[in-house]
Amino acid sequence: MDTRKRSIAKTFTFRIIATITTMVLVLIFTGSLALAGAIGALDMLSKLIIYYLHERVWDKVSWGLRR
Repeated sequence: MDTRKRSIAKTFTFRIIATITTMVLVLIFTGSLALAGAIGALDMLSKLIIYYLHERVWDKVSWGLRR
């Protein structure tokens, strides 16, 4: 079982990588650094919250765990 601090650390590190990926793709497809930054900021905030909640829910699920 992960601690809350570990879940938070995993959330942030994954989100940074995923947001940079999103921003690069937006920049490639639109050529707009401003749009890439705006989408990246919204992406970061919303998905940090969603991922953290997802991790905490899965932490309560015993399916697939070996004791």
